[in-house]
Amino acid sequence: MKDLSHIRFEIPDIGDTSPVVSIGAGGIVEGAHLPAYRMAGIPVAGIFDINQEKAEKLATAFHIPKVYSTMQELTSENTTNCIYDVAVPGSKIIDVLPLLPDNSYVLIQKPMGEDEGQANAILDLCRSKQLVAGINFQMRYAPYILMLKQMLAEKLLGEICDLEIYVNVYTPWHMWDFLKGAARVEILYHSIHYIDLIRNVLGEPRSIYARSTRHPKMPHLAEVKSNIIMDYGDMLRVNISTNHIHEFGSHNQDAFVKVEGTKGAVKIKLGLLMNYPDGIPDVFEYVLPDDDPVEWHQLPLQGSWFPHGFIGTMYEMIKAKQGVIPHPDNSVEDCINTMRLVEQAYQQQNSVKMLDEDV
Repeated sequence: MKDLSHIRFEIPDIGDTSPVVSIGAGGIVEGAHLPAYRMAGIPVAGIFDINQEKAEKLATAFHIPKVYSTMQELTSENTTNCIYDVAVPGSKIIDVLPLLPDNSYVLIQKPMGEDEGQANAILDLCRSKQLVAGINFQMRYAPYILMLKQMLAEKLLGEICDLEIYVNVYTPWHMWDFLKGAARVEILYHSIHYIDLIRNVLGEPRSIYARSTRHPKMPHLAEVKSNIIMDYGDMLRVNISTNHIHEFGSHNQDAFVKVEGTKGAVKIKLGLLMNYPDGIPDVFEYVLPDDDPVEWHQLPLQGSWFPHGFIGTMYEMIKAKQGVIPHPDNSVEDCINTMRLVEQAYQQQNSVKMLDEDV
């Protein structure tokens, strides 16, 4: 059996870094952003939220020295000496960015707006203000994804010919009140992670096809289930299948990323998505051709998508500010392409609906 002990996740050595200032004190900040920064030793200098009680609560819990009462106070004290961590709803990003100093470093919580029009406006604003901005597509940096990327970099799986992401779980959508009545839900707020991950690993697809559906028990929500095909030609199948309303116990719930190549395969159980938000353990399995008979093995995991993936998105911003890299891997210039694919997925299925109505 090939020794793969070097395939592992380690929290990066951040070193001396500019502090983070958090704009937003919602559930994702409490449950992922701040725990990740604490874990990696990334200092958080201050926090602001329009609900000051929320900001004060998190400041106490995470020993944040300053709670700002206004955005003007926040920016005047920090100017460009920090990294702004903007964690507001997608529709509000365009309102926050003009308040930040030009030439700032900014990490923006996904999605990059709620549609391609908003995404383009955010991109234009970042360019005009010369912001070094990244989008928090943190699945790219989940420990098991970084391990998968190590294997792909070493070509251990050979030529990739199949990539499948499958989700059949019960997601407690009631935890996110802002989604009630939203025009777009499943692809924009969930499968967007998978679309982004796939193009981050495989590059840009030729096209994307999608069909999303609602559920009779959740009339207040838009789509909660999706089938998505990303076209990478005749030799590579790429498929995303999600069902968030499997409310029949845990026995047949499942969630995984599976990558098959000509020399081996990897299957990653996404334990976080089952029994959410508590989750169950993730599992990283692999098989290589030198196993005879064929046998699947496991690699040990340290950490999960939440909160560890959030270290990676901020670390990209830190490296860019330190001058280690010219721009973050998750820059708005890159992530605009994820937003364009999401838009194409919605527009493509809307075109099909219009054809059905004409018939």
